[in-house]
Amino acid sequence: MKMTELFKQKDFVITAELGPPKGTNMEPFFKQAGFLKGVVDAANVTDQQSALMKLGSLAACRLLKDFGIEPIMQMTCRDRNRIALQSDVLSAAVLDIQNILVLTGDPIHIGDHPTAKAVFDVDAAEFMAVIKKMETGVDMGGHPLDGAPSFCVAAALNPCVDDVETEMSKTRRKIEKGADFFQTQGVFDVPRFKRFAERYRKEGLKAPVLAGIILLKSAKMARFMNEKIPGIFIPKEMIDRLERAKDPRSECVQIACEIIHEIKSYAQGVHLMAIGWEELIPEIASKIQS
Repeated sequence: MKMTELFKQKDFVITAELGPPKGTNMEPFFKQAGFLKGVVDAANVTDQQSALMKLGSLAACRLLKDFGIEPIMQMTCRDRNRIALQSDVLSAAVLDIQNILVLTGDPIHIGDHPTAKAVFDVDAAEFMAVIKKMETGVDMGGHPLDGAPSFCVAAALNPCVDDVETEMSKTRRKIEKGADFFQTQGVFDVPRFKRFAERYRKEGLKAPVLAGIILLKSAKMARFMNEKIPGIFIPKEMIDRLERAKDPRSECVQIACEIIHEIKSYAQGVHLMAIGWEELIPEIASKIQS
């Protein structure tokens, strides 16, 4: 099912994230997926996240769909030229993958093949426009397709940046190029998120927004994210709570649920990024819905 249909059917959508394996052993992938089945509305499958070479998102998405979970296929512009991007779009269509999240891609140098060459033939907004053009039955070169694909296309946004004007400009451009909904980076600064959401509404932008919720495992993880991940700000009081917590998992769930409660009326859903703690997602989803 396309995410656009889910947003029409549900007041609040819940998605999660899964990473394919580095190898061919799918057992851990399906174990994590087992915690999500019947709990979330859909699951993102990452595409060489953090520039780490892994099994492709396309194959994992098809397996996930067979497993009973609606997949959202992540596609980055970093590793493919326009020919490969369009080819993968057609492949996804014939494999009945109906949702694509278009991303720029993390920097090559942070991954496990730091001497690899980045491609970036098109940027994320341009790639969304390519997908929408293909839906009319024409490829990027203007050549006719024998059968046109149809997708719900998502884009990323960061609602907690300092430069709101630039982020709003990028967001408007992505909508113009074909974004059907947005998924945000991890939200920890609730006041900033609310301000961005209010501005988004004031601008008259209608594309649904899924707020990204990262499950914080420890104070160490929180400090690392503050130092190393642009656009992320985790308040000191939140880090202090994690430092004092006798039960890190319980505190992790509590913090996530508090953030979701605060932003629930400002978003059309949440995207849960458990990063190995997928077993906590059923509890969080239950608390969201209660």
